[in-house]
Amino acid sequence: MTESKAMILGCSGLSLTPEEKAFYAGERPWGFILFGRNISEPQQISDLVAEMRESVGWHAPVLIDQEGGRVQRIRPPILPHYPSGQQLGDLYRENPEKGKRAAWLMSRLHAFDLSKFGINVDCLPVLDVPVEGSSNVIGNRAYGMDPQTVTDMGIAASEGLNAGGVLSVMKHMPGHGRGFADSHHELPVVRVSREELEAHDFPPFIAMKDELMAMTCHLVFTAIDPDNPATTSRKVIDGIIREHIGFKGLLLSDDSSMNALSGTLGERAANIIAGGCDIVLHCNGHMDEMLEVVANVPLLQGGALERAKRVEQGFPTADGADEAAIRAEFNAMFATV
Repeated sequence: MTESKAMILGCSGLSLTPEEKAFYAGERPWGFILFGRNISEPQQISDLVAEMRESVGWHAPVLIDQEGGRVQRIRPPILPHYPSGQQLGDLYRENPEKGKRAAWLMSRLHAFDLSKFGINVDCLPVLDVPVEGSSNVIGNRAYGMDPQTVTDMGIAASEGLNAGGVLSVMKHMPGHGRGFADSHHELPVVRVSREELEAHDFPPFIAMKDELMAMTCHLVFTAIDPDNPATTSRKVIDGIIREHIGFKGLLLSDDSSMNALSGTLGERAANIIAGGCDIVLHCNGHMDEMLEVVANVPLLQGGALERAKRVEQGFPTADGADEAAIRAEFNAMFATV
């Protein structure tokens, strides 16, 4: 890896523009993320991923949100439509072993799918534990409304990805389940006690604290830091994510262009780094915003650099499983897939 800045960036379209190629070469993001606007057909996806890596001169991580359900960036006819986390959780509630097997199988299929395009990081599992009445921004993306279901299914999902040589990013730490507003549009405020959070929201993340990567949430937890969302809060990141949860891996912000965060894009990026996140995530590919972000993001250094190196060295080797057999077993569980 050449020296990289502490950021992951998107791009505007189906291939890199000359401006984007020069920009990434000069500013050296640590990784990239793909969205639906970047997807048209299989060869195009592979070509775009290769262009991204060529622009920075090394095999940089390329991320995608390929959960299943409504958050699935690569859709039919390129890839099958996969069930939501809630649908997987329904199987778990019927039979826990069957549910965990389904979560593993679906993630193993994601790994088959994504590896063919060169994508090596999936932003999954969703470890948020919703409560009654919370915003649909998580909704049926969650495996269930109790921490044990979410924990068991999250572990299985991550193991399935790893078995296929793809790394996972658990989200949204330390828990987006109590958000009563959509953080894409406004800042949710959670007013329950720390004791309630420790009993309901944090356990899945504690169980998976040894994962290599995680993503924050843009929520204010008044019991911990009434003034700042988790993504920019030293109290949350140091006191909860690093100390109470015990997560030692690479910590990514959720998307810095989401309106839960205040200030200019440059101010947001600076606040994310100052709050203790290792990596600023910026997703929409708008060049004017990316220029603000890069001006306020440092080179990876210190602990953040060490955690990034652990990720780079931590990509597992695929297990050599038979894709057709795995797909047949999964399809037998979900006849609609």
